Amino acid sequence: MNVSKKVLAGVLTGSLLLSAAPMALASPYNDSSVTGGSEAWNAWVAQWENVAADYTKVSLTPGADETELNFAWYSKVEDGKAATPVVHFGTDKANLQTFTGTADAVDTSLTDGVAYQYNHVTVTGLQANTTYYYTVERNGVQSDVVTYQTQDFSTLKILYVGDPQVGASKGQIQNGETLTADSGAANLAARNDAFAWDRTLDIATAQNPDLNFIISAGDQVNKTGKAKEEEYAGYLSASALAGLPVATTIGNHDSLNADYMYHFNNPNATAYGETEAGGDYYYSYGAGLFIVLNTNNYNVAEHEKAIQEAIASDPDAKWRIVTIHQDIYGSGLDHSDTDGMILRTQLTPIFDEYDIDVVLQGHDHTYSRTKLLYGDGQTHGTYEFRLNAEGTDYDWDNAYNTQTDEKIPLYPEEGDTTGTAAHDAFQADNGCYTIESTSGNTVTNPKGILYMTANSASGSKFYELIAAQQDYVAERSQNWLPSYSVISLSEDAFTIDTYQITDDGKAEKIDETFTIRKTADGVSAATVQADGQTYYRLRDVAASVSGGENQFDVQWNGGVVINTGKAYTGSVPTGTPAAGAAASLNLTVDGKAVSTNAVLAEGNYYVPASFLATLGVNL
Repeated sequence: MNVSKKVLAGVLTGSLLLSAAPMALASPYNDSSVTGGSEAWNAWVAQWENVAADYTKVSLTPGADETELNFAWYSKVEDGKAATPVVHFGTDKANLQTFTGTADAVDTSLTDGVAYQYNHVTVTGLQANTTYYYTVERNGVQSDVVTYQTQDFSTLKILYVGDPQVGASKGQIQNGETLTADSGAANLAARNDAFAWDRTLDIATAQNPDLNFIISAGDQVNKTGKAKEEEYAGYLSASALAGLPVATTIGNHDSLNADYMYHFNNPNATAYGETEAGGDYYYSYGAGLFIVLNTNNYNVAEHEKAIQEAIASDPDAKWRIVTIHQDIYGSGLDHSDTDGMILRTQLTPIFDEYDIDVVLQGHDHTYSRTKLLYGDGQTHGTYEFRLNAEGTDYDWDNAYNTQTDEKIPLYPEEGDTTGTAAHDAFQADNGCYTIESTSGNTVTNPKGILYMTANSASGSKFYELIAAQQDYVAERSQNWLPSYSVISLSEDAFTIDTYQITDDGKAEKIDETFTIRKTADGVSAATVQADGQTYYRLRDVAASVSGGENQFDVQWNGGVVINTGKAYTGSVPTGTPAAGAAASLNLTVDGKAVSTNAVLAEGNYYVPASFLATLGVNL
């Protein structure tokens, strides 16, 4: 989006204090002429004119599952020649299998009046850890052969990025000149940012050569509601993308044109959550069900239908991971307490209801990782964002109550008591969450959801962190450097590590590794270690399995008393002690005297998995 009123206010104040000093932009950016190295940068500048004019680059997207791969590309309309939406794909270069898809016309207002067709093809039958080759046809002419390597399908490695936003560095100063955002090769901001995007991917893939795919949390490009093919050309020119699919999300800068859906052949595309760019979609990969919502559409009932459809397609997926662009739980100055959280009151209970594990977000050009969150169970208002009067961009100044149609100023003017009251009530209503009590950076079977917000992967634009860190945020950072996260996903663990790229091209961790584990019975319990063995807090286990077939109640009645088949009615302790004292626990189970080794810590008994197995709880 444009520089917010909050940032502008600070800039204007600084300008007044410095008198004749020129107004600066809100933040630094990644100047590719500095970070790219002179030789590489000069070579890029020399080829930019050709890059910016080539709208026909291939875009790869994950298919409906790991055995499929989706292709999209443009072909220029030529007299006497029909579009040929054909991919040749296989393990033998000399004998590639032919896959045919569909082609349709590109809106010529987006391509300087030049006629193009967009081609969409799905390739099937992929196997893990296999080297493939492919070509695509443009009007019957095959491209050069490209290598595509699949990885392990059981343990995934995913690159998660935010806001490449090629073209967003417009107005910044590079070597004494202002980066322009004109059309074609004259879009010098896109030239800078496309180089930076390619640099980030090169560094990330060198560090992680076994990536399965990329998740982008939206804003691939910058020109909202306008023709921007040179920005897509720059985005798709990144060399890594020829062999690595990207599950993109529709950001606000992508949302108001059809060019997004021309360039990205998303799997299981639904009619829900649509804007001009397309709607919600989903795919399965390994142990994960991945649901991508277009939250530029504020009809949450439709997003819920997309989630239902996705879950029905893969009800046994071990993990349910949602990607949205707007950060309903972020920590950036520009969005996290204004437009970013507009859908918080509606999406929080829906994500809870459908057992979403992780939500990946972008939009705020800062990094944050939340604590584990779930809804507060209360009734809240519902809100939406709307377009401006011209329909050319979003109305960044206001939110709207969907029940009363009340306009809520996101930046009320001084002296506007009515607007301030509406704004304050909106902010208060968004305190609709509960913070789960956990400790450490590894959690097991949490009730709450992890919300991640990615900083800009290209560094085309950064925002400040909000001054007061929200209570729901566990970690956050803004070091004015491009960043990315690496997700590892298996049947029983989700792990995320986040890195920033220094000016000299080194990848540095900016947060500790965070892991969510799942056990077979869905048991979430504090643990302590003793004599090389893990002991589980008994009351935690009882609470976790309450309502299940293996539920049991535990009470104190002159000693520990367990009754199987009954729901747990007690409280759940908070915190996790570092250690405890070994004990021999004598207790009663269904009226029978039983004993087990145990650990006593802060008044709570911890028992081994072998004892829990006798209660029907298998860890």
